[in-house]
Amino acid sequence: MTVVFLAPDAEMAAVAREVLQEFAGRVRIVEGLLSQAIPVARRLEEEGAEVIVTRGGTALLLKAAGVRTPIVELPITGQDMARALAQARQLAGKSRPKIGVVAFPNMMLDLEAFAPLLDLDICCFTLQSEEDTGEAVDRAIAAGADVVLGGVITTRHARAKGIPAVLLRSGQAAFLQAFREAERVAYARRLEKERAEQFKAILDYAHEGIAAVDREGRLTVFNRAAERLSGVKALEALGQEATAILPCAPLAAVLASGKQQVNELLDLGQAKVLMNCVPIRVGNEVTGALATFQDVTRIQQMEAKIRREIYSKGHVAKFSFRDIKGESPALKQAIRTALDFARSESVVLIIGETGVGKELFAQSIHQASRRRRGPFVAVNCAALPDNLLESELFGYVGGAFTGADPKGKPGLFELAHGGTIFLDEISEIPLRLQGRLLRVLQEHEVMRLGYDRVIPVDVRVICATNKDLRRLVDDGLFRADLYWRLNVLRLNIPPLRQRREDIPVLLAHFLAKEANKRPLTLTPEALNLLTSYAWPGNVRELENFCQRLSVLAPEAPVSAEVAARLLDLPGSNLGTSSKGAQTPAELQAALVEALAKAGGNKTQAAKLLGIHRTTLWRRLKKARLRS
Repeated sequence: MTVVFLAPDAEMAAVAREVLQEFAGRVRIVEGLLSQAIPVARRLEEEGAEVIVTRGGTALLLKAAGVRTPIVELPITGQDMARALAQARQLAGKSRPKIGVVAFPNMMLDLEAFAPLLDLDICCFTLQSEEDTGEAVDRAIAAGADVVLGGVITTRHARAKGIPAVLLRSGQAAFLQAFREAERVAYARRLEKERAEQFKAILDYAHEGIAAVDREGRLTVFNRAAERLSGVKALEALGQEATAILPCAPLAAVLASGKQQVNELLDLGQAKVLMNCVPIRVGNEVTGALATFQDVTRIQQMEAKIRREIYSKGHVAKFSFRDIKGESPALKQAIRTALDFARSESVVLIIGETGVGKELFAQSIHQASRRRRGPFVAVNCAALPDNLLESELFGYVGGAFTGADPKGKPGLFELAHGGTIFLDEISEIPLRLQGRLLRVLQEHEVMRLGYDRVIPVDVRVICATNKDLRRLVDDGLFRADLYWRLNVLRLNIPPLRQRREDIPVLLAHFLAKEANKRPLTLTPEALNLLTSYAWPGNVRELENFCQRLSVLAPEAPVSAEVAARLLDLPGSNLGTSSKGAQTPAELQAALVEALAKAGGNKTQAAKLLGIHRTTLWRRLKKARLRS
């Protein structure tokens, strides 16, 4: 406990040391007078002073200065005042002298009551500030005062002007009264602070079971969850040593060391728990300890439930940029652009043909962004009817429409809070819903169907389309304001036919995925055919082809003829027919069709047929001979 006496001068400090011997070790004495006392009080406050005792104008000044530490005034008792007045009369050398009292108002309480008793002529001059002292002493002298009575500053001014002065002192009774009051204030403040810190800690850690101990290691808090997990009733536990009730809990160790122990897996008897144990501090002193513990089984159940809910709804991004396969400059540039977009929070519009991997890029952008730990919610805007799309996107309250869940349902924007929502085929959103989507993008809030309140959402939007949105705007099928809101960061994914270098990489990747069914390899002619193929369905078509190949290919390595047949290319039946060998007419027809598609270029026609150019010459010759 720290109680400080702020003495106005050395003489008063010496008196305090003599009078306050019974408070030895519990009181600190420091000098400081009026305005000089303010910085001293501030320093004492920082050093942990719990109560400051001072008197007169210094006490008034500290309170006015906003010092937060409680101020206890050292009073001027009636006995002190009577003693000072008697001394003043004796100093004046008259039986009825005129005494000028120059002091702050809290030093002159009940002064007028003493004048008739002592047959004195008293005139009072009340100080409002330290700066008033000189003028007040002058007024007392002008009023004919024989002697001046007041505090330290008053007596200094009076003596400097050559008039007798008496210091208004506080006696032993005043000191004892003030310091006993200071100890009561300090104790009450200390107790209040201790309780506040204890309950704050309890609130901060109130997850499950809670047990708290005082500085003696005895339990002061033991809630119902603690009863359930430990098998001990609170009535039996409170007041007992924690080591007897919770022998596995490190409360005693934390109390002794002052160091926290967290995430300890312990056996509490009735259950395995995850325990956190922290010290409770008041100032620099450890006054107790708090333990919170959670049932491990319940934690596992909650985690499993959360994971089921998240994964069952597919609100997790499964792919990242390392899953995008290819080495072409066009693909590498698209990846670099997407990585730049990942560092932003703006809307991304992904444009590309069907099957190029727009969602793969969307998930990768999410995974590389600061929202990677949040949900990734994907919705195909073309896959849902208009009315269902609205309720799915924005949610609804119970009874909003016929067949609605009576409990209501959050929309996908709400589920994506803190993460990313991917709106695939954005061009298919009907015009009447485009306005609602625009509001979400502008205001970052949604309103459920049947609800009259808005719900704030923190969601990043990534959209995708395989159509020309600008043309749809010109045709009146897409809102211009929504288009410009979406067209912030534009990412173009090139089709597979514009990055043929990626085709062998993708073939190897997808065939490796199918290798558990049957290992497959391609002949050079087959690889040449597949690389030259246009792949109108892009990567999706190529992946489907590899799956089909793993099931239907009759041999390994896969020939160009087999590959062509599974792709349903012209000449895919080259060399065979339903009855066996291809007829001359069938053979000639396939060759002519391939040459026509190649514009007469025999090398290109050979690629279309999946055969070598020399083979084409040989078969052309054979077809002519047979015709």
